[in-house]
Amino acid sequence: MMKNPFSILAIISFLTYSATWAQNPTNTGSEKIIFQEKVNFENWPNCVKLSNGNIELIVTTDIGPRIIRFGFVNGPNIMYVSPTDKGKTGGNDWRLYGGQRFWHGPEAAPRSYSPDNSKIKYAWNGTTLKLVQDVEPTTGIVKEMEITLSATANEVTVLHRMINKNLWAVELAPWAIASCAAGGHVIVPQEPYIDSSQYFLPARPIVIWYEGLMADPRIIWGNKYIQVKHDSVHTGSQKIGLLNKQRWGAYWNNNNLFIKKFSFDPNAQYTDYGCNNEVYVNGDFIELETLGPFVKIAPQDKTEHTEHWLLSRLGETINEDEITIEKVLTPIVKTFLETGK
Repeated sequence: MMKNPFSILAIISFLTYSATWAQNPTNTGSEKIIFQEKVNFENWPNCVKLSNGNIELIVTTDIGPRIIRFGFVNGPNIMYVSPTDKGKTGGNDWRLYGGQRFWHGPEAAPRSYSPDNSKIKYAWNGTTLKLVQDVEPTTGIVKEMEITLSATANEVTVLHRMINKNLWAVELAPWAIASCAAGGHVIVPQEPYIDSSQYFLPARPIVIWYEGLMADPRIIWGNKYIQVKHDSVHTGSQKIGLLNKQRWGAYWNNNNLFIKKFSFDPNAQYTDYGCNNEVYVNGDFIELETLGPFVKIAPQDKTEHTEHWLLSRLGETINEDEITIEKVLTPIVKTFLETGK
């Protein structure tokens, strides 16, 4: 109990200042970050928008946590939005919705499909937007996202956190999934060529799901890259996974290039026969997915998985030719990998 009345006044003053600070991010030194509340996007009236004047993100708060839009200001949305789910809230059925979502791995029902249909809490400190979901009643897990948009570059850091609120330990892998808009293709790197006389061990696992076909024309097994194309003619589901030691994957669409940078720990255990990078495609959208290590989380403990995003507007098309990919994509990826974490 507070015995000093001035302490109560100080708390009230601090809360008032914090609210003002949240509404006026110029107070933080992040002059270029625009924070906007009560944005109506696809019939969700309480979205939050972050923008640095060049790129923007829109985050739902009526459901989530979800990043439902990512793109250049006045440009197309990199993310897919489900036409049958947009604007919906509530209920006990899991909905796709679209955008960037946060799951438990390995995939299992009902655990992975715990609905995110309810309002979430959020806080903005002028630099980072924190999203907090209530405890999932079926899993005892709290999901959080922390989104930090660069004021000076077309880059975003998305930290995914799972907190175990159970009285027992749980085992899982944090799983970040971006449902991307139709029409483009995912590009993930192959391991560099090494002559067998110099190195005898295998390079990495490539995993195919039961629903997948090796001869699927949407998959291009290149020498330097694996590409997965969205094709509205082929509506069947396809999924592949790999242990991506190169730490990046990209999605090209509408001359926009979306790159995810993520971690690889050679000492960690990964799910799905050792995958930290997966790609799913059907007739409506394509997903670029990354996973953190499979870990045991003690009660009240947490695990985290971070992605770093880059969005580039290209002046030329990235087609299926690996020569073009090398020319256009490689310099961008090399620079991105060398900056930050």
